[in-house]
Amino acid sequence: MTDHTSIHHAFFTLHHGLPQQGPGSDATSRRLLSLAGALPERPRVLDLGCGPGRSALLLAAEAGAEVTAADLHEPFLDELRAAAHARGLVGSITAVRADMAELPFPDGSFDLVWAESSAYAIGFDTALRTWRRLLTAGGALVLTECEWTVAEPSAPARAFWARHYPLRTGEENIRAATAAGYAVLGTYRQPESDWEEYYGPLGARADGADPDAPGMAEALVATREEIAMRGEHGTEYGYTGYVLRRADSWPTRPETCADVAAVHAVHAAAFETRAEADLVDALRADTEAWLPGLSCVAEAPDGSVVAHALLTRCRVDGAPALALAPVAVLPAYQRTGAGSAVVCALLDAARARGERLVVVLGHPVYYPRFGFEPASGYGIRPGFEVPDAAMMALVLDGSDDSAGLPRGTIQYPAAFGV
Repeated sequence: MTDHTSIHHAFFTLHHGLPQQGPGSDATSRRLLSLAGALPERPRVLDLGCGPGRSALLLAAEAGAEVTAADLHEPFLDELRAAAHARGLVGSITAVRADMAELPFPDGSFDLVWAESSAYAIGFDTALRTWRRLLTAGGALVLTECEWTVAEPSAPARAFWARHYPLRTGEENIRAATAAGYAVLGTYRQPESDWEEYYGPLGARADGADPDAPGMAEALVATREEIAMRGEHGTEYGYTGYVLRRADSWPTRPETCADVAAVHAVHAAAFETRAEADLVDALRADTEAWLPGLSCVAEAPDGSVVAHALLTRCRVDGAPALALAPVAVLPAYQRTGAGSAVVCALLDAARARGERLVVVLGHPVYYPRFGFEPASGYGIRPGFEVPDAAMMALVLDGSDDSAGLPRGTIQYPAAFGV
């Protein structure tokens, strides 16, 4: 009987020298980095489970980051050190042997914590909980997680993952992230090509391996089973990148019946007229437009409501979408982050419901921080004249594929009067 140590060694033998240790690509890393938003000029980045360092090298070269790359497997770190030397990045990358579950770094050490295809080693929830302390105030966490992509996975897929790692849905993972104290800046479903970039070289390595080497027969069986499972049931699960920001200052929650007067007062104080306050009341009375859980408030330390944001059902060429409007913050609390906090919470709630598209007519400098882009780029337009840059759209699942999005004219609820 082959001992566990031999099998463990055989797995690493299969993986040594491969470009990466999980599904991914430079294109996906760049996409996730773009969703993280603005970073300091020389951000401090922690790359966890870095392997041979594909992501660490990209972050150092393209984001100008000072990267601490951590892994338990010293040969991978040696590969990274050699690659950093070859690319002239020795001064930008520090390779450290460390356990991602017991990291030695002080609280608030990093502007960005990065973990592609590695959080599974300790579990998504544990990663969220234990890595949060490492972030600076407002710092970002980028991690990828394998999850179900269909409502009813097949019995073979469930049986396989039951033996390896407990998968959840994207909605469940978003709820876990917000419960752990993060705002979701964006998500990105990794394309099939990311799996091919991983399994192609790994499959070729397996084909050339010596099955008589200690532990290799068992390692080959497991590797080929994993690749075959992807080939047969790959439409049922996949990796999604989560780009999260540490949420600190403003507690948020869904509106309750007790908040109606306070919400009205916030809008009345924030705008020159009562039109926005009356709009919220009218939308609340419209059962087709109003969606329970998509009206959110931010609270001051004394529990009073200081900010409010609302998503209601609109349509684009007849297909369901969401309209973000209005958003208001009491004048005394403007420019404190309360508005951003309540918008992030609202978008998180929409993601958790499985909504895909949000439109907003607003300031073209403010709303891109949440991922909004000109709606015209998606073939979406309002039924009235506005500057192109002010009419924006956000695809909540972060997908590059706009083929499934509705195109055409936005139909707002009647209360908007447009």
